[in-house]
Amino acid sequence: MKIFITGTDTNVGKTVVSSWLCLHSGYGYFKPIQTGSLSRTDSQRVSLLAGCTIYPEVYVYRNPVSPHEAARLESDVIDIGTINLPASNNLVIEGAGGVLVPINQHVLMVDLMKQMGVPVILVANSRLGMINHTLLSLEAMRSRGVKVLGVIVIGEKSFSNDEAIVWYGHTKILAHIPYVSKVSRSFLQQIPLTSSLKEIMREA
Repeated sequence: MKIFITGTDTNVGKTVVSSWLCLHSGYGYFKPIQTGSLSRTDSQRVSLLAGCTIYPEVYVYRNPVSPHEAARLESDVIDIGTINLPASNNLVIEGAGGVLVPINQHVLMVDLMKQMGVPVILVANSRLGMINHTLLSLEAMRSRGVKVLGVIVIGEKSFSNDEAIVWYGHTKILAHIPYVSKVSRSFLQQIPLTSSLKEIMREA
């Protein structure tokens, strides 16, 4: 199965979730668009944390800004028609930023999800504003016909937040991952996949 990982915002924990899923499932990892490549890329981080097969990025830019702006700063334009999925059946695909982040003047991240035609897991952080950001992201994806498998929450567990997201978002909470300031492979190894995620990832 191929799964697209998106988030309610940038730096919400998509790479942590992608690493966690790859580590426990043996899935490969693909981040088609990378910005902010002057430091360690997300592919390099996932490689260290999960030790899985890494497929090369299609677009890589130095500045840690929105893809459309990162490309413009390097006199480039991203064409999602050039982004082809690797042949692997078992693949975690990580988006850049959130659902409505611009890729170019006419295309948003959700359009790339739609083009790929793979189901999506939304990553949310349990900080203030989580319910609103999560519901907006779910609505934006569904309005474009993108299939959403559920939500993974990073941070402190809140029953009331979970209840609101499930009720108003008509979705599932697939897992919780505690927040730590520095994520390591041993930390991720100690968190088993939930039964819901095991079932999803066995569908390959």
